[in-house]
Amino acid sequence: MLLFLKSMSFRSLNHQDFKKNNSSCKELTTTSSSSSLPSSSSCIFLTVWRKSLIFSCKGFTVIGSDGNLVYRVDNYSRSRDQTILMDASGKPILTICRHKQKLRIVDNNWFIYEGEVLGDHDYKASPLRKKPIFCVKKQMKILHSNINVLAHVYYHGTSSNKTYSYIIEGSYANRTCKVLDAKSRNVVAEIRKKQAVIGGVTFGLEVFVLVVMPGFDSGFAMAMVLLLDQMFS
Repeated sequence: MLLFLKSMSFRSLNHQDFKKNNSSCKELTTTSSSSSLPSSSSCIFLTVWRKSLIFSCKGFTVIGSDGNLVYRVDNYSRSRDQTILMDASGKPILTICRHKQKLRIVDNNWFIYEGEVLGDHDYKASPLRKKPIFCVKKQMKILHSNINVLAHVYYHGTSSNKTYSYIIEGSYANRTCKVLDAKSRNVVAEIRKKQAVIGGVTFGLEVFVLVVMPGFDSGFAMAMVLLLDQMFS
């Protein structure tokens, strides 16, 4: 019963704020260099709650603009080295793993896999193991002058070459981040603060909005949120 009430309360929260979010999608597209982006009605707005619906777990609950559950993260082990993004039914969509290397003081690489990955996730140890589809490298501030950059995203699970596909900029601590296409500099996803106030209570940093531009995968955008949370929380 407590789980049901918790879910219903969050659905109501998201539904009341949808119209306001939908009207502001054009504002996001103006930061892009393209003048032929689709209309605002094509954007996907997800309300992200930094809390699992299962009380014994840490995780995330993600609600769509219709008030229905879209994604969930329920971390039973509370480990920060591996996180599984699931759909509403609990089916694993993506697994985010931190890549640890021996003899390195700082490990700043994360891998993203399709589906679920269990146990040892060092794919180099065996060619039979599942290989990552993306590698995300945290920006080391002491090595770069642009402090606005948080991370770079590489295709095919490697950052060995210097050509990245996406770049993440902003401040996750303030819930103001943008994921940009590396070539076009178009914004493909954005994390925003939840501005609405219900009953005189603000949402703070635990509830925020993930805006996904047309043509960009919302599951992958949510994986970026999970990575940023691991990197900067």
